[in-house]
Order: sequence, then C-alpha cells, then structure tokens
Amino acid sequence: MDRAFDNFRRDLEKSFASFPAIPALFPNLKSMSCDVIDEGDQYLIKLEMPGVKKDEINLNVSDNSIEISAQHKEEEEEKKKNYLRKERSEVSYYRTLPLPEKVLSYKTQAKLTDGILNVTIPKAVPTPKPKKNSIQVQ
Repeated sequence: MDRAFDNFRRDLEKSFASFPAIPALFPNLKSMSCDVIDEGDQYLIKLEMPGVKKDEINLNVSDNSIEISAQHKEEEEEKKKNYLRKERSEVSYYRTLPLPEKVLSYKTQAKLTDGILNVTIPKAVPTPKPKKNSIQVQ
C-alpha cells in the first residue's frame, strides 16, 4: 500500500513540475499597494501606481466591486549609430477589489496625483456614524 501511495505522489509531482511558475507567465505584472477607507457615506480607495500616467489607467466599477488595471511602457530612442545599450521598461498593474456594500458606481470619481490614484465611490446606503458617549475615567 505504501508503495502505491509513493508512486501516486511521484506521478502527481511530475505532472505539476511541467507547469511554468506564475511569475514566469507574467514577469511584469505588479501588485498595487492599496488602502480602502470606509468614510460612512463613501469608500476612499488609494492605490500606489508609480510612473503611470492617467491615460494608461483603466477603471471599472460595478455595484459591488472595482477593477483597476494599468499598463506603462517606457522606451528611449537614440538616433546614434552603434549604441551599446538600449533600455526599455514595461509594467502592468491589475487589481480587483470586492466592496462590502452596494455602491453608486456612476458617481465614482478618480484622481491621479504624484503616483497615487485616489478613487471615491459613494455608497448606495450610507452607514450611520456611531454615537459617541464621553466616559470619565475614575
């Protein structure tokens, strides 16, 4: 019985060894650092997207999620002959965030400032702010 299990495990490991690793499939796909802030009547989403221009960003908002993607390419062109090095860079970002409450997707606003994308999405039903009671410590 142990031999049969060992053979099965070995065959299974061989079959998965032929699959390429995920980073090899998408070498330039970057994850964005992101903050999601619940402000009661809206969500504020802050995403780090260094080097990306606003026309390179795709933003799709549904009633309960937001999908952000961007693709940025840089290439310097030199008119010199016999150059020894020519560098290019390309980076892609992709992120889908589920939202815990229904939102008004058509009222979404987005602004890119200094590599930070700020997205404001109003909630369909604002969350009431909790009442605060001041308690004196004895």
